[in-house]
Amino acid sequence: MTSLAKFIFIGLAVLQAVMASASVARAETLTWQIRSEHPKVVSLEFYSQGRSVSWPGDGQVYVIKDYDTHTYRLSCRPGEQICYGAWVRNRKRSYWGVGANNRNRCRSCCYTCDGGETQVIVLNP
Repeated sequence: MTSLAKFIFIGLAVLQAVMASASVARAETLTWQIRSEHPKVVSLEFYSQGRSVSWPGDGQVYVIKDYDTHTYRLSCRPGEQICYGAWVRNRKRSYWGVGANNRNRCRSCCYTCDGGETQVIVLNP
């Protein structure tokens, strides 16, 4: 095999490996819009229902201190179910969605990762 043929062969093998890994690692986004109407500070986290992943991750939470609508753009796997959990800071018994640590069940607090956007979710007192 000539050196040019080896170079082309190796190049094609690398290209094929890159393309295969790109299809496996394909990501999508899910955009959440959340507004708190609670007078206290609210903690917020998002939880994958199919794997052990949360957003923002690393033991952190999003903090809502005002009445504005906040947008959270999550990078996720296509078709993945993601639920929100929110709770009054230091009072985990006052919660919305699945609450802290994905502990509770909920109705209509989960969405599919499909490149879409949720309606505005309002956290009422």
